[in-house]
Amino acid sequence: MTDTDLVDALAQLSFLVQNALAEIGAQHDLSLVQVRLLGVLRDHEPTMQELGRHLGLDKSSISGLVDRAQRRGLVTRTASPVDRRVTHVSITETGQRLATEGAAVFAEHISSLVAGLSAADRRTLTRLAHQVISNGSRVSEEHD
Repeated sequence: MTDTDLVDALAQLSFLVQNALAEIGAQHDLSLVQVRLLGVLRDHEPTMQELGRHLGLDKSSISGLVDRAQRRGLVTRTASPVDRRVTHVSITETGQRLATEGAAVFAEHISSLVAGLSAADRRTLTRLAHQVISNGSRVSEEHD
C-alpha cells in the first residue's frame, strides 16, 4: 500500500462518516456543523472560544451557530461565574434528546459499515483511529 492509497482510503472513509452525519442531521433539519455542535455538547460545557476552536470556526461563525441552535431550544448560554466576559454553552434537554437519538442512528450506521470486519480487526481499527486522532490533536496544537 502506498501513501496515496492511505490518503485516498482515509478521504473516502471521512466522506462516508460525514455523509452519514449529514443524512442524520437532515432528518432533523440540522446542518452537519449543527450535528457536530450537539455531539460536542453531549459531554462538555465549553466556552464559546473553546467551542469555536473545537469546531474550527471563528468567533462570528460560532456566535451565529449557537444563536440558531438557541432559537431552536437546543442549547443555552450562561455567563461564567468567574469571568462575566466568558460564556459557556450547554445542551438543553431537547438538544440532548436529539443528540442521543442521532448518536444511536449513527452507531447503527457505523456498525453496518464495519460488519464485515472480525472483532480483532475492529479493535485494531479502533486503536489505529485513536492514534491518528491523537496525532491530529498534537499537530493542531503545534499550528495554533
